[in-house]
Amino acid sequence: MPRAYGVLVASEDIRHPGGGFNPPEPTVKGGPDYGRFIDGVRRLQDHARAVDAPDEVITEAADLLDKVSTLLTPFDSDEWSSPSGRRMDLPVRGNILTVPMSARKTDDGRIEGWARFARFHLGRNGAVHGGSIGMLFDTVLGLTSSVLTGGPRQRTAYLHVNYRQIVPIEKKLQIDAAVDRVDGRKIFVSGRLSDGDSVLTDAEALFVLLKPGQP
Repeated sequence: MPRAYGVLVASEDIRHPGGGFNPPEPTVKGGPDYGRFIDGVRRLQDHARAVDAPDEVITEAADLLDKVSTLLTPFDSDEWSSPSGRRMDLPVRGNILTVPMSARKTDDGRIEGWARFARFHLGRNGAVHGGSIGMLFDTVLGLTSSVLTGGPRQRTAYLHVNYRQIVPIEKKLQIDAAVDRVDGRKIFVSGRLSDGDSVLTDAEALFVLLKPGQP
């Protein structure tokens, strides 16, 4: 059975030493409704881009958002304590920043899966914002580099995206990526985003394995 990746899963024995580059520690914080909470925030982002409501509806919604922020503010924490990005049981680890996606390692040593841009990622005229595409590729190619080489401590050194066709919002698209070559600490990766047989965008990147203690 192929292993599916919401994104990279860290091993249980990795602990935050207080410096350097530290992979996320898995957690169950947030409980059974944390995924529903993240989905609700995503839907709210979409509504914020899409809604054309009467003034009084926007006023009521703003008041409700103020109440939610007041409820959550006392519990803000640093990145090491928050469950965001550490819920390995949820898509993209429960990270609200990442474009919704799922990926797995194939039998022939590649990464493939799907991604779906929401209304929140709209640029103009039905097209996904170019910066959102770059964010997706940074995630996908970083995942590819890490999973296929086994190196969890790495940073993006270079990312080049070719925007070949309009990328639509609200449609499940296919992702495909692979490691092209490894040169010492340098990992060269490439991938593409497709709609069926049509390649919409492709990208290449360089990731560098970090030395012990490097941030």
